[in-house]
Amino acid sequence: MRSMGMGHDYPDDLARRVHDQLSGLRESETAPFVPDLDLLTHVFSVAFQASLMREEARSVTFRLIVAPAERFPLDAGPPAGLHRLGFETPRPFNEDELRRLAPAAKFQRSLVGVAPDADGGAAIWGFLHSGPTWLRTLQGGRGRPAMLPPAVTVSVSRPGRLVVGWGNHTIAKLAAGRLNEASLDALQSAWLPRMFADVRQELMDLHLEHRARQSAHWARVDPDLTRLIGKHFVRRLVTTIRVAHHGGSVLIVPAHRAEQILDDHRISIKYRFTDEEPRRRYRTLIVRLMNALAAHGARLGRDEVGWAEYSDSIDPPVTALDEAIFELAHLFAALADVDGAIIMTQRFELLGFGAEIAGNLPEVTQVARALDLEGVERAPESVLGVGTRHRSVYRFCRAFPDALAIVISQDGGVRYVRWLEPHVTYWDQASPDV
Repeated sequence: MRSMGMGHDYPDDLARRVHDQLSGLRESETAPFVPDLDLLTHVFSVAFQASLMREEARSVTFRLIVAPAERFPLDAGPPAGLHRLGFETPRPFNEDELRRLAPAAKFQRSLVGVAPDADGGAAIWGFLHSGPTWLRTLQGGRGRPAMLPPAVTVSVSRPGRLVVGWGNHTIAKLAAGRLNEASLDALQSAWLPRMFADVRQELMDLHLEHRARQSAHWARVDPDLTRLIGKHFVRRLVTTIRVAHHGGSVLIVPAHRAEQILDDHRISIKYRFTDEEPRRRYRTLIVRLMNALAAHGARLGRDEVGWAEYSDSIDPPVTALDEAIFELAHLFAALADVDGAIIMTQRFELLGFGAEIAGNLPEVTQVARALDLEGVERAPESVLGVGTRHRSVYRFCRAFPDALAIVISQDGGVRYVRWLEPHVTYWDQASPDV
């Protein structure tokens, strides 16, 4: 386990980190444009200073892409491509010009294009209009998101916060004076799907029971489909809570612990749901979707169907079930607006909300911050710098080692928390605000 360094990080530290990560790439006429260290330092410094400014009482938010204009085609545009609009005369790249241009390049839909100029500095050559489909990778849901080309991007969503990407992938973040490396999206880890493996098998068994009763042929369903749908469901849930700026906690417990959790005096659930089918609606909808997709695939002559067929399908039953599943995510998220935690099982069975974790659980004074997706490398931290919501979740995960918690702060920060011997461990999700 590594120890934390002292002091603050700045844009030049971020530039060195990104430059080191991209050092293995080699530029050519067909390969991506890789900025050198001086250009990265200049871009990050200007972006950082612009983030601290205001434009007509509005916060300055923007996305940059660092690559020459000619790297982007002239005949593309949303939803699948990027609409390139170049200025007849490039504009100087400085914080004042960026502040003035930011309102015209909406964070969710456009990027400001930046490239080296003839004088050894940088210039703004125009805009790339991406549309909002790139957000699907953050918000969850089917459909194929627009993919950014391999190039350095910088997202600024609040003062002093820079999230650096390579195409659609986050590679580093500077926030609150602390530099993080690549995005630790726990949903991409190997440990998290393992926690839900039994649930996915249950879903497949239920689908196979329905399949056995059918006289008509059904296509096989890829066993990985339910994992991917579950991942996107959680993304939608978390994103919806984030954009409400109220914050909240989601506690996920093993299904066999449901009754124990409901009766445990250490957890007080103010609003408990009746033990009926509606609180298990997620499982009902997923099985119906598997059945509908299997039938649809057979009509198309497919032997097997999976995420690609689900994502692209316009079959009315599949479309209706998709909408129902993700509407359920919005329903869950709305419950976070009430003080207290949402509590559910790994089947996404909704037990209740407004849950309070009793103060008599053993206190957790130190946690570990994961430095990689699997938590192999971790850095110890005191809990003194976090609020009541985080400390309560840390106590919960210590008391229930087989549980998972997601904590969303009012400022939009997201942490996935679990017990990982010998500490409660958290993964900070580094992604642009949406």
